[in-house]
Formats: sequence, C-alpha cells, structure tokens
Amino acid sequence: MKPNSGTLVINIMNGGKAEAYEGVYQCTARNERGAAISNNIVIRPSRSPLWTKERLEPNQVREGDSLVLHCRPPVGLPPPIIFWMDNAFQRLPQSERVSQGLNGDLYFSNVQPEDTREDYICYARFNHTQTIQQKQPISVKVFSTKPVTERQPVLLTPTGSTSTKVELRGSVLLLECIAAGLPTPAIHWIKEGGELPDNRTFFENFKKTLKIIDVSEADSGNYKCIARNILGSAHHVISVTVKAAPYWITAPRNLVLSPGEDGTLICRANGNPKPNISWLANGVPIAIAPEDPSRKVDGDTIIFSHVQERSSAVYQCNASNEYGYLLANAFVNVLAEPPRILTPANKLYQVIADSPALLDCAYFGSPKPEIEWFKGVKGSILRGNEYIFHDNGTLEIPVAQKDSAGTYTCVARNELGKIQNEVQLEVKDPTMIIKQPEYKVIQRYGQVSFECIIKYDSTLLPTVIWLKDNDELPDDERFLVGKDNLTIMNVTDKDDGTYTCIVNTTLDSVSASAVLTVVAAPPTPAIIYARPNPPFDLELTGQLERSVELSWVPGDDNNSPITTFVIEYEDGLHEPGVWHYQTEVPGTQTTVQLKLSPYVNYSFRVIAVNEIGRSQPSEPSEQYLTKSAKPDENPSNVQGIGSEPDNLVITWESLTGFQSNGPGLQYKVSWRQKDVDDEWTSVIVANVSKYIVSGTPTFAPYEVKVQALNDLGYAPEPSEVIGHSGEDLPMVAPGNVQVHVVNSTLAKVHWDPVPLKTVRGHLQGYKVYYWKVQSLSRRSRRHVEKKILTFRGNKTFGMLPGLEPYSSYKLNVRVVNGKGEGPASPDKVFKTPEGVPSSPSFLKITNPTLDSLTLEWGSPTHPNGVLTSYILKFQPINNTHELGPLVEIRIPANESTLILKNLNYSTRYKFYFNAQTSVGSGSQITEEAVTIMDEAMASRQVDIATQGWFIGLMCAVALLILILLIVCFIRRNKGGKYPVKEKEDAHADPEIQPMKEDDGTFGEYSDAEDHKPLKKGSRTPSDRTVKKEDSDDSLVDYGEGVNGQFNEDGSFIGQYSGKKEKEPAEGNESSEAPSPVNAMNSFV
Repeated sequence: MKPNSGTLVINIMNGGKAEAYEGVYQCTARNERGAAISNNIVIRPSRSPLWTKERLEPNQVREGDSLVLHCRPPVGLPPPIIFWMDNAFQRLPQSERVSQGLNGDLYFSNVQPEDTREDYICYARFNHTQTIQQKQPISVKVFSTKPVTERQPVLLTPTGSTSTKVELRGSVLLLECIAAGLPTPAIHWIKEGGELPDNRTFFENFKKTLKIIDVSEADSGNYKCIARNILGSAHHVISVTVKAAPYWITAPRNLVLSPGEDGTLICRANGNPKPNISWLANGVPIAIAPEDPSRKVDGDTIIFSHVQERSSAVYQCNASNEYGYLLANAFVNVLAEPPRILTPANKLYQVIADSPALLDCAYFGSPKPEIEWFKGVKGSILRGNEYIFHDNGTLEIPVAQKDSAGTYTCVARNELGKIQNEVQLEVKDPTMIIKQPEYKVIQRYGQVSFECIIKYDSTLLPTVIWLKDNDELPDDERFLVGKDNLTIMNVTDKDDGTYTCIVNTTLDSVSASAVLTVVAAPPTPAIIYARPNPPFDLELTGQLERSVELSWVPGDDNNSPITTFVIEYEDGLHEPGVWHYQTEVPGTQTTVQLKLSPYVNYSFRVIAVNEIGRSQPSEPSEQYLTKSAKPDENPSNVQGIGSEPDNLVITWESLTGFQSNGPGLQYKVSWRQKDVDDEWTSVIVANVSKYIVSGTPTFAPYEVKVQALNDLGYAPEPSEVIGHSGEDLPMVAPGNVQVHVVNSTLAKVHWDPVPLKTVRGHLQGYKVYYWKVQSLSRRSRRHVEKKILTFRGNKTFGMLPGLEPYSSYKLNVRVVNGKGEGPASPDKVFKTPEGVPSSPSFLKITNPTLDSLTLEWGSPTHPNGVLTSYILKFQPINNTHELGPLVEIRIPANESTLILKNLNYSTRYKFYFNAQTSVGSGSQITEEAVTIMDEAMASRQVDIATQGWFIGLMCAVALLILILLIVCFIRRNKGGKYPVKEKEDAHADPEIQPMKEDDGTFGEYSDAEDHKPLKKGSRTPSDRTVKKEDSDDSLVDYGEGVNGQFNEDGSFIGQYSGKKEKEPAEGNESSEAPSPVNAMNSFV
C-alpha cells in the first residue's frame, strides 16, 4: 500500500504470477468518526489459451447444400474477438449467403463452386493480452451436380421452433437467425404483440442479427425471425426476458446534524427481481452493530431522532439481487460547532463607482449559522432591494455609489455562539478622458497635436499610453509625448492613421481615438469638407430573444452628405473590446431592426460615412444579454482522413464563442464503417478539433459526422461526410501485362487493373518501370538505367517512347496509391525490331596512286539492326568544279576496306558512304580525295599549251566572240529585242553560263547540298560545301526523268514537277551537250 494513501499496488513486473492475486478485494477507511467501505473489486488475470490440437477433415459438399464451419475458440478472459481470414491475411468476404454467427462459426446458406478453397482460417484476437490465436486451416471442396436442386429455408441457428433469452436492463440485446436454403433466404424480424423500438433497433449481419440497445423491462416479449425464399419459409420464436441488476432510485446522502436534531437516510433501489436492502454501520451489519437509541431502521430508511454526538457514524446501504449489487456510503456527522468566519479581518475591497461590489463572508458552523450584515459601527441590519444576500454569506451591492464606502460588519450566529468580522469598502471615482483627441486634417510637413486630458481618482495612479493604428508609436524623434498631449512634428504621409490614448489604473481603463489625415496644401481656399461627426443618443427598444431595434441621432455631416451608417457590435461575454461588423443602412435611415444570436452580451455603436471617410464610432449603446439556446449550427469542414493504416483522424473547424449559443460547448463525434456498421459509435469531447479512432481496418470508408451541443441541448442533426481510414501499400501487382511493339522506337504496354479492394488506398495510377537489357546487334550488356513512366488514374495501357531499335527490354508495372507503390508485376521481356543504322563512324581515304584510292571505314556507332551492306557512291570533279557521272558500288557488310582501281589520274573525286540494314539505308558521310599526277603527262600538257597552233585557235575563238558581241550591240541600238534576253535581264544570275547560239543549250548553276551529289556548276572546295544559290529553277531538278529535253525550236518538253531530288542522280549526268566554254575549260 502506498504511504499516506489508500491505494493498493500489485506489481508483478519483478516476478510473481498474476494468478496468485486473483480474488475479491475491498477497501475500508476508518477513523474515530466511523468506517467507510468500498465496492468489491474483483481481480482476475487475463487468459489467452492456445487452440486445442485437432485433426480437421476436408469438407466435401455438394453445390447448393448448406455448410457450417465451426470455430470453437479457446475460452479466454476476456472473451476473444472472432474473425475469419485466408492465408494472405485477407478477411473472407461475407454476404447474405455466407456470414459469421455470434458464436464465431461461419455459416453457408448454400455453397457455390467459388467457395472451394483450402484456407478457411478462424482467428481469435485477445485484446487484453494483444495476442491472436489461429485455428488450423479448414478445407472446403464443392462438387457440382447438374441440375442443382433448389431448397426451401431451414434454420441453421437457433435450432427448433422456440428458444429463450435473458438479458440485463441497460445492456445490448442480440438475437440471431441464420437459415439455409437455395435461393438464399431473406430474414425478417417482428415482435409478437408489439412494435420494435424505433430509435434503439438495428439490424446487423445482413439482417440476420437483431440488435436492441439500452434494453428495459418493456422490451421483454416474443421475437419472431422469419426466413423466406421463393420455395417457402421457416420461423423461430425467441422468448426474451429482461432482468435488471439493482439501480438507484434514491441513493443515501451525507447528513450533518446538530445534537438534538432529527434526520433520515433514504436508500431506494429497483431491479428485477426486486433487490434486497440491507444496512451496515461502520462496515458491520446494523443488526450486530452497537445500538443507538436515536436510530430506527424502517426497510430502506433509517430515521434519526434527537441525535447526540456519539451518533456520528458511516452507514452503508447494500441493494442486491442475483444479477448484482449497489453499495453506497453516507456519513452522518453529528457536529456541534460554534460559528467561524473564514474571510480575513479588515479585508479591503476597492471598486469603481456605478459598478457592482462583492463583499465576502465565508463561514462554517453547526448548526448552520445565520448571516447578517451591518454597515458602520452602530448601523442597523442591511435589508432591501439594493442589496443581494448570497447563500455563501457574500453581500452584493449591484451599483456601488460613493456613499456606499465604509465599514461593513458580517455577523454569523447559531445556538452555540456568535462571531463577527469587518471588511472595508472604498468606492473610487471613475477615470475619464474629459478632453479627447479630435480628428485632424493636416498639410504635409506641418505640425499636429492631439490632446488627452484626463480626470481620475486622486488615490489612483494613472498611466497614459499612445498607440498608432493599435500598435506602438514609431521610434521617431518627431513624436513628442507630453503630460496630456501627443505632438507630431514635420508630418509626412506615413503618419496618416488612427491615434489612440489609453489611460490605465489598477481598477479601470479608458481610451479615446482620433484619425489623422495628411493632405497636400490646397491651391486655393475652399469649403472644408470633413468626415462626419459620430452619431449619438443610441437607444435600444423592442428587445426580443432574437432581435432588437436600434435608433440614433446623426452627427454633423461637415459639408459632405452622409451616405451610409455602419452598425457594429461588441460581444462583452466572449470577446470584450472587439467590435464586429453587423450591418449598414442608407444615410437617410436612423433606425434599424437587428437580428441577434443567443448567449451574447451585445453592445452596439454606429459609424457615419460620407465621401471624405468614416466618422469616429459613436458611444456604445446599453448592453443587452440574449438568452441561451441550443446551437444553431454544427462545425464545418468535417473530414475523416487516416494518418496510419489502422486509424481514422476526424477533424473539424470549431465553433466560436459567438456561435456556441450557450455555455458548455461540446462536440459529439460519431462514426461508423460504411455498409458494415448499422450503429454509430460516438464520443463527446470539448476544447478540441480532432479525434483519432484507432483499430480501424485499412482504407475502409467511414461515415463521419460532428454535432455541436451545449448545456441546453444539441444542434440540428449534422450532415454526414465520407472519410477513409489510413492507407497501406497496395497488396497485389497488375496482371496480364502485354507489350505490343509499334515500331523500332515505340511500344505500347497493356495490363489488367488490380482489384480496387487490394489497392488499400486512393488509386493514383500505375508506374511502368522499363530498361534496356542488351543490344541484339552487339550482344553486350551495360549498366541498367531504369526509366519510369507514370500513368494517372485507372488507365490500363501506356506508350513507351524513345526506345532503341533492335534491342531487348524488360518492364514491369506497379500500382500506386497515396501511401506508395505496390509490388511489381513479373518482368516482361520484349524486343524492338531493326531500324536504319547511323552513319559509319568514319571514312578515310589513303594510298592515292595514278589510278587507285584505298578507302577505310568504321561500322556505325548505332547499327540498329543487322548490317546487310555498305553503299559507296562517287563521282569526279573537274577543275571548274563540275561533277562527272555517279558510280555506285555495294560492299558486303563484313568489309572495312576497299581499293578503287581504274580511276583517272590527277582527278578529284567526291565519295558518299552509308550503311544498310534490312529496313533501309542510314545517313551518309562524304569525303573527297585526288589521284596523283604523272610527271611526264604533266610536261606534255605544258608543251601542248605552248604550241603556236593552239594559241592561234584560241585567238580565233576570241575574235569570233568579239564579233558576236558587236553584232548584238548594233541590233540592240536599232531597237531589236529578244524575248529570252528580256527574261535574262529581268532575272539576271551571275552564275548562269554563256549561251551557245548554234545549239540553243544553256550552262547550269549549282543547287547542291553537302550530302547530295553535286550537279554541274560552281562549288567551293575550301570548306567542301556547295552554296545554296538564290534561284532554285534548275531544269534538271524540275524534270521527271534524268535530263530535260527540248524541241527542235528550243522549247522545253519536260513538265515542272516542283519535287527536289534527295538522292544522287542516277546514271550519267554529263550526257547533255556541253557548252563551248565548258569544253575549253575541260580541255585546259
């Protein structure tokens, strides 16, 4: 036992067995005045025994037959909670056909083929010891017979046609009927000769269980359950008898008596059967207790007559029947005590005039003393309506005046004596601001002063504080605080605001405010427009519980008409000193009907508004306290969101004191599992906005509601919201994952959605993890870099872009909820088809000779498939940068070098090289090289160039060209014009070659790109690129064939196609007749 305490501590943490302390305990407290005893306290150790081992034979059942799987859990203390699950720890689904009985057995009204399984497991959860025991799995195999025979209902439990049930008053009555039959029977309940109670009746377990809460004797009777299907019906009658453990009608209460007084102890209880009343005195049966002539026992009453001090004792009343007992202690204290006053002598009370004064006189004595109050040394007893006398001896002066000050004497007397005590009351003058700060409009950079002259009681020490916009004054030397004023020097725009003077004493506080408006200096004198003066003479009339009429007198509008009156209110009960917006009315209206809320101590004030601004608030109206009422509204923003897999966090926004409508604001928090629980579980809480429900199933939908209540009752029935208990990680992976390869870089993946019940949370989507395993062309593995694509919502497919051709990939799919990702599906392997390769990694040309070149190349960095061959195209380039015929060679894919022979000496060649797969050709690379020149041939070329006949020929050609130019010039001066010449003049191009008059052909200009075989025309050898010229009208590019063709008159036959050639031109592009100039250039 703890020292100086009646607490008995039993500690088995350091050894010992709980069974050793099992038994019934009772505490007795005793002193010289008597002995009190406690109720019996029963200690029993909790037990969670193991299941007895048994051999369970497989159940083979014909389709449509009924089946009962027995649980028979071990007997524990307290009894265990029974539930059925499978090997995956998932609760077995229950329905009208399959359900668990009150005894824990699993009943099948009829079995179906889908009931076949080997893991029907009964679990027993012992909450007190935090243990779960598991029965051996039960196997059920359903074999089908065609056709399946339908059966009329037969009751599986209870058996027979009638049964009886005894329940105790105030407890929960549970009646159960489970029937077999095919189709599955429906259950219906009635009470013979009466109705089921409306507000206390619930149906559970698919109406197989009738639940009546808080049963009373009136619930006794016959209850019939009827099981019915299309073939017939069966019924069972349960006779219910409600018994009652004893309950109090009047419990005995302590008595304080003076010697010679009379009194009674009453102990009245009821029950079924009627309880037996017995009395004890100081823990001893009264029949054998010491006799007391002043005491007489009369059944449930003890009568005391002319008690003496020795009659003091503790009496126990015991009311018991076969279902329980009640025990109550009542102390009869026979006490003779002269009066005592507990309030300190000459205590000083100070109050402000016109406020209430409470003078204490705490007392004690037996018999109870009478209290009288006197004022002054020889004053008469105080009486009348101007005083209120409280039972605890306190004297209240509702409105203390200056003449109420003085000495007050409290006198307490009984037959054993008399005592008095004096207290002092001082009534102080209220603190007032007799000169309040006034609204000021000041020009920028001017000086302004606010006055705050106060009047106060000379015995009090006031302190004056100035605020700007309800905050401390800026730390600025321009602000000067004097004894009764505030001066601001050199005013700036930021000084604009509201300035408040607050005067505090030890007993009261007053304040006054004024607005400072900073303006620019007016250019010319004008009419002064200002904010209106505040309204005055506020009056409340027509006071009702929910409304009142407010009237006022407007102040001066200061040359700007009042447009609006704003009415504000203060709740002195919940938020004293805080003003709230109530309503506003037009400036022509001076009365308004105001709607009120219950349990609010209202004060009102009015503010006038014109175009300049708002007036100062009026003086507050008189206070009006509305009556309390039930709450009108319930908390808002009610939510139910689990924070852990086994809890539900219910939150709401609390009501304000203004919304409470009365004292004792509390909240009734109710919840039930949606579609599972018929009954709400509720708790009542106060001063919180959150409640956590523990032990919930994972991510189960709950109906939640929160109802406000106060001392006067409940708010209207709240609306229900749907919440969910906490999420847990998803349990299963998506199945049937299929991959459809769209092309070499794109694939489409499909999957079956997971069952929503396995998501165990809000489904957020699916994640596809995919990664490249290896390239099929190289058979080399590399570091696996997994990529993730997320598909929101309940999508069952997605596209995988950016894949590498001719590669092996793996992927898996996972479901995602708010808690995280579920397990991955089995890895799915898929392969991408071949694509076109990248360009060869390099092309080098080495070992030039007179007529050969050696080519070396590297395979593509990304073959994207199996290489089938390489394509080499090349063409010569002469000294004028014209291109010769294009030659194409196909090279086996396993080659990396090639020697080109039979080339022209001292000739530049351009090469185009690319790789191919079965899909097509990849991008090409280009390179140029020159065969070497023979020295003898070079010398012969020089000799020819110096021959006289060659020089003569060149001079003749030059002379012929000069003559042609002269003839053209003469004909032009004579006015002759050529249509072609006009076009050439209109579209001059410096690259166009001279025209040969005798055959009508034209030289071509270049339109080549870097990776395109060059047409005849100019090129730029310095950077190996061909410039894109201004004109794109090459005749060859427009033709459908290789070359354009002309009629005899020179007109063009081929049609313009507008399509540019992307590949090198096939065949011999030099088949056109060359111009003379080109011929000469080639020869040179």
